[in-house]
Amino acid sequence: MAFDRSFYLNLTESGIAGDAPDADTCVQLLQSPEIELLPLLDAAFQVRRHFHGHEVAVHILNNAQNGHCPEDCHYCAQARTSKADIEPYGLKSDDEVLEEARVAYESGAYRYCMVFAGRGPSKQRLERLARQVRKIKQNYPLQICVSPGLMDDEGTSILKDAGVDRLNHNLNTSERHYPKICTTHTYADRVRTLEAAKRSGLQMCSGIIVGMGEADEDVVDVARTLRSLEASSIPVNFLVPIPGNQLEQPARLSPTYCLRVLCMYRFVNPQAELRAAAGREGHLRSMEVMALYPANSLFLDGYLNTRGGSRERVLQMIKDAGFEIKSSFSVDEMLDQEAQHASFQVDPGDGQGSILKTLEELRPANQASDIATADQSSATAPSDRK
Repeated sequence: MAFDRSFYLNLTESGIAGDAPDADTCVQLLQSPEIELLPLLDAAFQVRRHFHGHEVAVHILNNAQNGHCPEDCHYCAQARTSKADIEPYGLKSDDEVLEEARVAYESGAYRYCMVFAGRGPSKQRLERLARQVRKIKQNYPLQICVSPGLMDDEGTSILKDAGVDRLNHNLNTSERHYPKICTTHTYADRVRTLEAAKRSGLQMCSGIIVGMGEADEDVVDVARTLRSLEASSIPVNFLVPIPGNQLEQPARLSPTYCLRVLCMYRFVNPQAELRAAAGREGHLRSMEVMALYPANSLFLDGYLNTRGGSRERVLQMIKDAGFEIKSSFSVDEMLDQEAQHASFQVDPGDGQGSILKTLEELRPANQASDIATADQSSATAPSDRK
């Protein structure tokens, strides 16, 4: 195959038409030194611009419960098998969740993402989550995405009726590689959850974690599976190194490879909201801004348990590259607000280290003196965990 100008033009034209490259071409996009990065980024950007313009959707995560998880996902600091130095807490109160939604909205978030540790929610937890979602929707014009764990049709219907817009459940890796990263549930369990969300009319948010020892073919398989599932939102995560996890060190990640992955995901899923998610600061390093050419979404304020870049730096990066924020506020308004407040920051370094969030960062709305008591009352039995 000749990788001349017509090759890149064909990638763009096919993406705009809604067609995806075949699996062999996808692998070549990740591997071939003859495929040049800048023309590849430009081709991906043309597809991104066609469907999403110059907008960047900003998401803010709420780690609604930390730890207390019976699963053994090898990449996760909240897994029962992890020795990571996290600060566990029970389910946050309704008031705390609502206050953090207010802060997320006023920080310019387009989407508020609530994540719960555990295998899957009980009926009682679902009803509580539905109540929280209704309160948020009544008060703030936010899109709501929840990540509650394994779900069936009844559960996803409850969330849909409450006003949830998207359900997140990442595939994380291919079916072939899945037994190497988790043994307490299966790849098929995750697919069933996504199918239940789709039947209930929820948008599907599902993605991958790259750098867990998978082959390039596994990375491609996930991209193509997400296309077949019609996932509307795809977070592409790059393994964050957290001491104490079963998977501590990312495998073979470089800035160039990470960008190639994002481009390939854009070509396979041209209309999806593609998110440069966890690990982008550390693994992309000085090339981080280039992720916005294939991707049209990112997280602000870091991730579940680890810090990211400061809000001010990330917002300035978006503005400097000529992109716009998909928000009720302009990027200039958001920057003016950040100039008045100090925000946490991590040196991206070389991608081989991470900084865990403090309890104050995980629970910024927690000012009540009775939180410890509330935590005890909200702690759940293993059968009631996500």
